[in-house]
Amino acid sequence: MGNRAVFLDRDGTLNEEVGYVNHIERFHLLPRTGQAIRLLNHHEWKAVVITNQSGVARGYFPESLIHQIHQKMQDLLKKEDAHLDGIYYCPHHPDIGIPPYRQQCRCRKPATGLVEEAVKELDLDPLRSYMVGDRGADIEFGRRVGAKAILVLTGYGRGEWEYSRGQWKVKPDYVAEDLFEAVQWILQQESQPPDVRKGE
Repeated sequence: MGNRAVFLDRDGTLNEEVGYVNHIERFHLLPRTGQAIRLLNHHEWKAVVITNQSGVARGYFPESLIHQIHQKMQDLLKKEDAHLDGIYYCPHHPDIGIPPYRQQCRCRKPATGLVEEAVKELDLDPLRSYMVGDRGADIEFGRRVGAKAILVLTGYGRGEWEYSRGQWKVKPDYVAEDLFEAVQWILQQESQPPDVRKGE
């Protein structure tokens, strides 16, 4: 049986939504993000970022900036005694940019390529896992990989929930104010007997 994971969208879920993070100084963690990740670490859940970064394909910033930002993210979390177990990103766009960044890839959410890679590298069980994000596409993505899905109202979440949810193919299992509340809900759900979690 593989490890349990919480798959995490990045922009608007872990850090402030500023459009495209095209400079490292535009990257700021949201309040309580460190606390949320620390909770997952202490309860032995794998914390895994799954993020689309098509700004590379669009020419807004080089792929090297993504690595710099992710190092900053880990450094900020380390200061709060927290860490991410994996970070997976897609730099592609199907219609914009030049090859190799313009392509129909398997890694751009809601496609499942990044989770498949994470499953192999980190020995994860998606069926025992959760997805947390601020957009309807994150909810659809979570369901595609067999995970439960939580919408956070940070980033684009509040607007998407209020104005767009009628068009969503699937609904979230829970709606949380932020990542910390989402993690609290996950831990509460998992502390209950299986028959209670299923609502039986």
